Amino acid sequence: MSETKYTQDHEWVRVEGDVATIGITDYAQQQLGDIVFVELPAAGRKLEKGKEAAVVESVKAASEVYAPLSGEVTESNGVLGGEPARVNSEPMGTGWFFKLRLSNPAELEGLLDEAGYTEFVAGLG
Repeated sequence: MSETKYTQDHEWVRVEGDVATIGITDYAQQQLGDIVFVELPAAGRKLEKGKEAAVVESVKAASEVYAPLSGEVTESNGVLGGEPARVNSEPMGTGWFFKLRLSNPAELEGLLDEAGYTEFVAGLG
């Protein structure tokens, strides 16, 4: 299994080959509360690192999800259209948002490992 990387915007990334699966972290879904809607990027859309990629709406607020890496969307998680609460129940698993074919794998260098992300979140409290 590939290593999971994290951003300070609370996205997670798992890379297999040149494709990254991206979602939001358990911490992010806890902060949002019950998720009622997810707007995901369409396959073929080109995303730029740090730019808005998706929107997640909860009973509390709407929040942007930023692309942690640059690339082209290969697939969005269709399950979330009918079952957005999957993000709450399995944010690091079947609640993933989209897959991205990387255009610049060197961008992975700037992401946090699990220990770094855990430390970052601990400092938020």
